[in-house]
Amino acid sequence: MSVTTRPTNPVIPGFHPDPSICRVGEDYYLVCSSFEYFPGIPVFHSRDLANWTQIGNALDRPSQLSLPSDMPSSAGIYAPTLRHHDGRFWLIVTNVSKGVGNIVVSATDPAGPWSDPVRLPGVPGIDPDLAWDEDGTCWCTVAGVAQVRIDLETGETFGPPKKLWSGAPGAKAPEAPHLYHIGEYWYLLIAVGGTEHGHGVSIARGPTPSGPFEACPANPILTHRGTDHPVQNTGHADLVQAPDGSWWMVMLGVRPGGGTPGWHVLGRETFLTPVTWVDGWPVVGEVALNLPEFPWPLAPGPVEEQRDDFELSELRPSWISLRERPAGHFTTKERPGWLTLRARGGSLDEADVIFAGRRQQHLACRARTLLDPSQGCGGLAVRLDERHHYAIEASDTEVRVIARVGTLHTVVATEPLPEGPVVLGITITDPPPPHDARTGPDAVSLGFERPDGTFTTLATLDGRYLSTEVAGGFTGRVIGMYAVSGTAHFDWFDYEPHGR
Repeated sequence: MSVTTRPTNPVIPGFHPDPSICRVGEDYYLVCSSFEYFPGIPVFHSRDLANWTQIGNALDRPSQLSLPSDMPSSAGIYAPTLRHHDGRFWLIVTNVSKGVGNIVVSATDPAGPWSDPVRLPGVPGIDPDLAWDEDGTCWCTVAGVAQVRIDLETGETFGPPKKLWSGAPGAKAPEAPHLYHIGEYWYLLIAVGGTEHGHGVSIARGPTPSGPFEACPANPILTHRGTDHPVQNTGHADLVQAPDGSWWMVMLGVRPGGGTPGWHVLGRETFLTPVTWVDGWPVVGEVALNLPEFPWPLAPGPVEEQRDDFELSELRPSWISLRERPAGHFTTKERPGWLTLRARGGSLDEADVIFAGRRQQHLACRARTLLDPSQGCGGLAVRLDERHHYAIEASDTEVRVIARVGTLHTVVATEPLPEGPVVLGITITDPPPPHDARTGPDAVSLGFERPDGTFTTLATLDGRYLSTEVAGGFTGRVIGMYAVSGTAHFDWFDYEPHGR
């Protein structure tokens, strides 16, 4: 992530939903959902809550994460919880792939390596949380909301899950529970209303980890539903206390754009807001794009390079692939200084396409790559899922723009390609005028660079068709390189943000 000198939201932009946070000393650590992408569960570090650096992925080996090729997009890894207890980091998460369910991994260093998973067959549902009482008993609370005692070393549970407080009677989707012991009370924080426009956060408190729980009279303590705020769908929150005693909340939110009904394209992002306590209850203001000045100086940290020349022996942790990263199909070693992608057939419409991408993190940006197509066919794509993506693709004779929107799959434009490597580019900008209530959120332009250095745009497409409101699901846009036949070599990849 880039370093900011003034705290702004989102603190982790782009497709980084369901944040869970913990602090150890002066250091904060945060994890997010990753769904169908491998490696799974990005792990971030910060010293100031505003500047975050990805330090690894918790599930980065096939022994930890195996997502089947027939698993649909927006399945996979849901809603992790990260906690630190007795000198060790614990991460519990749901793998919704058939036959897996809830798992737990642990590490002494959050940058990894993390352990192989312990399966939790006695923990039902999704969104598992971990909390320990004074006796060292571990309590696991899941969406619904239900709770069971658990042994994290063995995965054994003790007794059936017990139903707890689930918000107001009839409330939609009580989920994302987090349990905290703060002062004299145990607090149960949950998401309510579903992760769409009705999303919100409610809280209750009780004398023990299992209650009985009393609802906060000001519930929901956070929601943007029914407002014209530029951040919407706020919820799925987690609390953390800073070393100075102040309290903060991270949560997911979206930034919709365009006309009616509004389309969000980056997915659900990680936002931050301060929390105060009044009469034993947390009070949360709105989730503003410009945060108030922090009570501590912002800590300068490493700046993530927007350009990757593929000079490292392994891909950086921000690179993600679809469901797996099979040996022999992704390498920076075969042709030093190049990323080599070896196709295994199919196209971007297929779940097992060979793809290496990074999350789109800005509402306007430009991505480019240099492709050598002499040994195969590949390209540069902006992807939401198998049924919703745009791509600029090149073989050794032709460059073409491909669009997939639902059941429609079409070649939008083609151009003969001179022999040799070619620069492919995607630029995402505000939509062109005229604007009215039907105007989409952005425009996606795809093209290539000619031998004389001039850039030719072959097509400009409406970005609404690569949005959650059109495609459905839980993810956001990912921009990256792919191979569909033979071997495609990429010399570099450059991502240039244009604003937030």
